[in-house]
Amino acid sequence: MIYVVVAALAYLLGSIPFGLVMARVFGLGDIRTIGSGNIGATNVLRTGNKPAALLTLILDAGKGAVAVLLARAAVGEDAAGLAGLFAMLGHLYSIFLKFNGGKGVATFLGTLLALSFPVGLAACATWLVVAAISRYSSLAALVAAALAPIYTFVFYHRHGAILVLFLAALIFYRHGANIKRLLDRTESRIGDKRK
Repeated sequence: MIYVVVAALAYLLGSIPFGLVMARVFGLGDIRTIGSGNIGATNVLRTGNKPAALLTLILDAGKGAVAVLLARAAVGEDAAGLAGLFAMLGHLYSIFLKFNGGKGVATFLGTLLALSFPVGLAACATWLVVAAISRYSSLAALVAAALAPIYTFVFYHRHGAILVLFLAALIFYRHGANIKRLLDRTESRIGDKRK
């Protein structure tokens, strides 16, 4: 029963759509109607409001990290992994957005940082390097997600790597349209303004 409670609370925390909250706080309108239509920090950045985008990034990452850390402190390591999974599912399929949501990159990275700081740090560094070189947030996310299970196996443990492999698969699934645009060379780059 305690694991059911952990999963439910982590899902509810993950479901909070901070991109929409920040857009409303900063008077940016409905970010689902611009750019990629996503509720994440990259799309908030397309409004030109960097503070709102930064806060969205921190809060979306934070909900994954907080879910993991609280579950670990209250129950244990198995519950921490479960909480990370359900925080991700909450972000991707938010109960507050009729089971729609974001693409999960910030929540994924926050979850990794809390599960194992070296793993999270390696994944964040991968995202930053690829994003800096390519200026494609989606490509950076995909490369970081692809390498994260390997980082987890090396720096954390093999059971954690199985969990992270599943989370990475969710990232790829949610980026299906981005992958197509990357192949077609029509994907928006970081810093592109409102469309």
